[in-house]
Amino acid sequence: MAKRKSNTGIPGLSFSWKRALGVTQAKQQLARQTGIPTSKAGIERKLGSLILNALFGKRR
Repeated sequence: MAKRKSNTGIPGLSFSWKRALGVTQAKQQLARQTGIPTSKAGIERKLGSLILNALFGKRR
């Protein structure tokens, strides 16, 4: 397997333009305020649970 090259050229040091511009923090705040996750897996998990609860009702 080939080694991944860091985008800075320095091993162990990377740069994320999304974190630098605050995109990551904005997504986290939006998810917390609305209760809707922003990741693909989180959205699928949330929708799946909504569908199952609508079909079978909540079982607690």
